[in-house]
Amino acid sequence: METTAIPAADGLHLRRLRDLSEFEVADGSPDVRGWSVRGGDGKKFGEVFELIVDVDALQARYLDVELDSALQLNERERHILLPIGVAALDEDGDNVFVTSLTTDSVLDYPPYVEIQITREYEEAMLRSLQLPLPAVGTANFYDQDSYNEQRFYQRRRPGSAETRPHDDQPGQGALHQ
Repeated sequence: METTAIPAADGLHLRRLRDLSEFEVADGSPDVRGWSVRGGDGKKFGEVFELIVDVDALQARYLDVELDSALQLNERERHILLPIGVAALDEDGDNVFVTSLTTDSVLDYPPYVEIQITREYEEAMLRSLQLPLPAVGTANFYDQDSYNEQRFYQRRRPGSAETRPHDDQPGQGALHQ
């Protein structure tokens, strides 16, 4: 079965993990899909729906968060993408914390309409999180802490905690086909 790529400004390199049947979350790293997402106020505002991975870089880049129905948003505005490096794992409670958002501020966050990830959307996310934008002409947009998946997984598993293929082979990157 052919998978559909999620377009991004510099190529068709972002895909939903569920569409990549040959890949899975690495042993020892939690699969956070279904986990509660809480803001800096400690209140739950959603659940991790999916991981969006960069197949070229072999790394998870975004958490696709489905916002809680209690926020009373219409169906098309109930998903947001969070750069993976802005979130942290709660080791004991299986929660994902995003201290830069609250149940109130998440209402102003740009909604994610599946299959549309543009550079403009990525920059709007960073502005909403009050994070700096990469310098114009930066070779790799994702070469910044907000997209560093090791920051996300560091509390669960020190060092490298990447998404890996089913047949994890020494010397291979985080993802391979």
